[in-house]
Amino acid sequence: MTNQAPSKGAVRSAIASTSIVAAPPHSGVDDVLGVLTGTLIASFGLFLLKTSSAVTGGTAGLSLLLSYASPISFSVLFFVVNVPFFALALWKKGWNFTLRSVIAVALVSAFSALHPRMIGDVAINPVYGVLFGNLLAGVGILILFRHKASLGGFNILVLLVQERLGWRAGYVQMGLDVVVVLAALSVVSTREVALSAAGALVLNFVLALNHRPGRYSAS
Repeated sequence: MTNQAPSKGAVRSAIASTSIVAAPPHSGVDDVLGVLTGTLIASFGLFLLKTSSAVTGGTAGLSLLLSYASPISFSVLFFVVNVPFFALALWKKGWNFTLRSVIAVALVSAFSALHPRMIGDVAINPVYGVLFGNLLAGVGILILFRHKASLGGFNILVLLVQERLGWRAGYVQMGLDVVVVLAALSVVSTREVALSAAGALVLNFVLALNHRPGRYSAS
Protein backbone atom coordinates (compact mmCIF):
# COMPACT_ATOMS: atom_id res chain seq x y z
CA MET A 1 0.00 0.00 0.00
CA THR A 2 1.38 3.37 -1.01
CA ASN A 3 1.01 6.50 1.07
CA GLN A 4 -0.85 9.31 -0.68
CA ALA A 5 0.76 12.73 -0.62
CA PRO A 6 -1.33 15.39 1.12
CA SER A 7 -3.25 17.68 -1.21
CA LYS A 8 -2.21 21.28 -1.71
CA GLY A 9 -5.37 22.42 0.08
CA ALA A 10 -4.53 20.32 3.14
CA VAL A 11 -1.00 21.72 3.20
CA ARG A 12 -2.28 25.29 3.01
CA SER A 13 -4.76 24.62 5.82
CA ALA A 14 -2.04 23.12 8.00
CA ILE A 15 0.22 26.11 7.40
CA ALA A 16 -2.59 28.55 8.13
CA SER A 17 -3.55 26.76 11.35
CA THR A 18 0.00 26.85 12.64
CA SER A 19 0.45 30.53 11.77
CA ILE A 20 -2.63 31.82 13.65
CA VAL A 21 -1.60 33.89 16.66
CA ALA A 22 -4.09 34.82 19.34
CA ALA A 23 -4.85 38.53 19.31
CA PRO A 24 -3.51 40.33 22.38
CA PRO A 25 -6.18 41.77 24.70
CA HIS A 26 -6.88 45.47 24.62
CA SER A 27 -5.40 47.44 27.48
CA GLY A 28 -7.40 49.96 29.46
CA VAL A 29 -5.74 52.80 27.52
CA ASP A 30 -6.63 51.05 24.23
CA ASP A 31 -10.28 50.87 25.25
CA VAL A 32 -10.46 54.49 26.43
CA LEU A 33 -8.90 55.79 23.22
CA GLY A 34 -11.00 53.41 21.13
CA VAL A 35 -14.28 54.54 22.69
CA LEU A 36 -13.29 58.21 22.40
CA THR A 37 -12.32 57.76 18.75
CA GLY A 38 -15.40 55.73 17.85
CA THR A 39 -17.84 58.15 19.48
CA LEU A 40 -16.16 61.21 17.98
CA ILE A 41 -16.28 59.74 14.47
CA ALA A 42 -19.86 58.49 14.82
CA SER A 43 -21.09 61.79 16.27
CA PHE A 44 -19.53 63.76 13.42
CA GLY A 45 -21.29 61.46 10.97
CA LEU A 46 -24.59 62.21 12.73
CA PHE A 47 -23.76 65.93 12.60
CA LEU A 48 -23.44 65.68 8.80
CA LEU A 49 -26.78 63.87 8.64
CA LYS A 50 -28.59 66.48 10.73
CA THR A 51 -27.00 69.30 8.73
CA SER A 52 -28.29 67.58 5.57
CA SER A 53 -31.81 67.26 7.12
CA ALA A 54 -31.59 63.50 6.68
CA VAL A 55 -32.13 60.52 8.92
CA THR A 56 -30.50 57.17 9.40
CA GLY A 57 -31.47 53.91 11.05
CA GLY A 58 -31.43 52.75 14.65
CA THR A 59 -32.05 54.86 17.70
CA ALA A 60 -29.86 57.58 16.17
CA GLY A 61 -32.29 57.84 13.26
CA LEU A 62 -35.27 57.73 15.60
CA SER A 63 -33.73 60.51 17.69
CA LEU A 64 -33.10 62.61 14.57
CA LEU A 65 -36.74 62.17 13.56
CA LEU A 66 -37.95 63.26 16.98
CA SER A 67 -35.59 66.26 16.96
CA TYR A 68 -37.16 67.44 13.67
CA ALA A 69 -40.66 67.14 15.12
CA SER A 70 -39.99 68.60 18.59
CA PRO A 71 -38.03 71.42 20.22
CA ILE A 72 -35.84 68.95 22.13
CA SER A 73 -32.25 68.69 20.90
CA PHE A 74 -30.87 65.54 19.31
CA SER A 75 -28.19 65.20 22.00
CA VAL A 76 -30.85 64.91 24.74
CA LEU A 77 -33.19 62.68 22.74
CA PHE A 78 -30.42 60.28 21.75
CA PHE A 79 -29.57 59.50 25.36
CA VAL A 80 -33.20 59.27 26.51
CA VAL A 81 -34.28 56.95 23.67
CA ASN A 82 -31.45 54.55 24.52
CA VAL A 83 -32.27 54.22 28.22
CA PRO A 84 -34.66 51.20 27.83
CA PHE A 85 -32.06 49.32 25.82
CA PHE A 86 -29.51 49.64 28.60
CA ALA A 87 -31.66 47.33 30.73
CA LEU A 88 -31.55 44.73 27.94
CA ALA A 89 -27.79 45.10 27.69
CA LEU A 90 -27.38 44.65 31.44
CA TRP A 91 -29.54 41.51 31.39
CA LYS A 92 -27.86 39.85 28.41
CA LYS A 93 -24.36 41.33 28.21
CA GLY A 94 -23.42 42.22 31.79
CA TRP A 95 -22.13 45.32 33.53
CA ASN A 96 -18.90 45.75 31.52
CA PHE A 97 -20.58 46.03 28.11
CA THR A 98 -23.50 48.05 29.51
CA LEU A 99 -21.33 50.63 31.23
CA ARG A 100 -19.18 51.05 28.11
CA SER A 101 -22.31 51.52 26.01
CA VAL A 102 -23.77 54.07 28.44
CA ILE A 103 -20.49 56.00 28.29
CA ALA A 104 -20.42 55.76 24.49
CA VAL A 105 -23.99 57.05 24.15
CA ALA A 106 -23.27 59.88 26.61
CA LEU A 107 -20.14 60.85 24.64
CA VAL A 108 -22.00 60.86 21.33
CA SER A 109 -24.66 63.06 22.91
CA ALA A 110 -21.98 65.45 24.20
CA PHE A 111 -20.03 65.52 20.94
CA SER A 112 -23.27 66.05 18.98
CA ALA A 113 -23.87 69.21 21.00
CA LEU A 114 -20.23 70.28 20.55
CA HIS A 115 -19.87 69.99 16.75
CA PRO A 116 -22.38 72.75 15.86
CA ARG A 117 -20.67 75.13 18.30
CA MET A 118 -17.21 74.43 16.91
CA ILE A 119 -18.16 74.38 13.23
CA GLY A 120 -21.17 76.70 13.09
CA ASP A 121 -23.68 76.84 10.25
CA VAL A 122 -22.39 75.14 7.11
CA ALA A 123 -23.92 74.34 3.74
CA ILE A 124 -23.38 70.70 2.80
CA ASN A 125 -24.42 68.95 -0.38
CA PRO A 126 -27.15 66.54 0.81
CA VAL A 127 -25.81 63.56 -1.15
CA TYR A 128 -22.33 64.08 0.26
CA GLY A 129 -23.64 64.68 3.78
CA VAL A 130 -25.88 61.60 3.83
CA LEU A 131 -23.44 59.12 2.29
CA PHE A 132 -20.31 60.33 4.07
CA GLY A 133 -22.20 60.84 7.33
CA ASN A 134 -23.43 57.24 7.32
CA LEU A 135 -19.99 55.96 6.35
CA LEU A 136 -18.46 57.76 9.34
CA ALA A 137 -21.21 56.51 11.64
CA GLY A 138 -20.57 52.93 10.49
CA VAL A 139 -16.82 53.22 11.05
CA GLY A 140 -17.42 54.69 14.50
CA ILE A 141 -19.76 51.82 15.43
CA LEU A 142 -17.20 49.28 14.20
CA ILE A 143 -14.56 50.81 16.48
CA LEU A 144 -16.95 50.64 19.43
CA PHE A 145 -17.80 46.98 18.69
CA ARG A 146 -14.07 46.24 18.67
CA HIS A 147 -13.78 47.69 22.16
CA LYS A 148 -16.77 45.83 23.63
CA ALA A 149 -19.13 48.81 23.47
CA SER A 150 -22.02 50.01 21.31
CA LEU A 151 -24.25 52.98 20.67
CA GLY A 152 -27.08 51.25 22.48
CA GLY A 153 -30.48 50.59 20.95
CA PHE A 154 -30.45 48.45 17.84
CA ASN A 155 -26.70 47.88 18.20
CA ILE A 156 -27.40 45.85 21.33
CA LEU A 157 -30.15 43.84 19.64
CA VAL A 158 -28.11 42.99 16.55
CA LEU A 159 -25.06 41.98 18.60
CA LEU A 160 -27.22 39.63 20.64
CA VAL A 161 -28.76 38.15 17.49
CA GLN A 162 -25.31 37.68 15.94
CA GLU A 163 -23.98 35.98 19.06
CA ARG A 164 -27.03 33.73 19.53
CA LEU A 165 -27.95 32.90 15.91
CA GLY A 166 -24.83 33.74 13.91
CA TRP A 167 -26.66 36.24 11.70
CA ARG A 168 -24.43 39.10 10.55
CA ALA A 169 -24.98 42.24 12.57
CA GLY A 170 -25.05 44.49 9.51
CA TYR A 171 -27.84 42.59 7.78
CA VAL A 172 -30.00 42.42 10.91
CA GLN A 173 -29.45 46.12 11.53
CA MET A 174 -30.37 46.83 7.92
CA GLY A 175 -33.76 45.19 8.33
CA LEU A 176 -34.51 47.18 11.47
CA ASP A 177 -33.31 50.41 9.89
CA VAL A 178 -35.75 50.03 6.99
CA VAL A 179 -38.60 50.53 9.48
CA VAL A 180 -37.06 53.72 10.88
CA VAL A 181 -36.28 55.19 7.46
CA LEU A 182 -39.81 54.47 6.22
CA ALA A 183 -41.17 56.23 9.32
CA ALA A 184 -39.28 59.33 8.16
CA LEU A 185 -41.91 59.78 5.43
CA SER A 186 -44.09 61.41 8.08
CA VAL A 187 -41.48 64.08 8.83
CA VAL A 188 -39.22 64.71 5.80
CA SER A 189 -39.71 64.73 2.03
CA THR A 190 -39.66 61.66 -0.21
CA ARG A 191 -36.35 62.79 -1.72
CA GLU A 192 -34.73 63.04 1.71
CA VAL A 193 -36.13 59.63 2.64
CA ALA A 194 -34.64 58.12 -0.54
CA LEU A 195 -31.27 59.66 0.30
CA SER A 196 -31.57 58.45 3.88
CA ALA A 197 -32.30 54.91 2.67
CA ALA A 198 -29.18 54.98 0.49
CA GLY A 199 -27.14 56.25 3.43
CA ALA A 200 -28.51 53.55 5.74
CA LEU A 201 -27.43 50.94 3.18
CA VAL A 202 -23.91 52.39 3.27
CA LEU A 203 -23.78 52.22 7.07
CA ASN A 204 -25.06 48.67 7.24
CA PHE A 205 -22.84 47.35 4.46
CA VAL A 206 -19.87 48.76 6.41
CA LEU A 207 -21.01 46.68 9.40
CA ALA A 208 -21.92 43.58 7.37
CA LEU A 209 -18.62 43.47 5.49
CA ASN A 210 -16.38 44.21 8.45
CA HIS A 211 -18.07 42.82 11.56
CA ARG A 212 -18.50 39.06 11.27
CA PRO A 213 -18.72 36.39 13.96
CA GLY A 214 -15.23 35.63 15.27
CA ARG A 215 -13.47 38.32 13.25
CA TYR A 216 -12.62 40.51 16.25
CA SER A 217 -11.12 38.35 18.95
CA ALA A 218 -9.29 40.92 21.04
CA SER A 219 -10.93 41.62 24.40
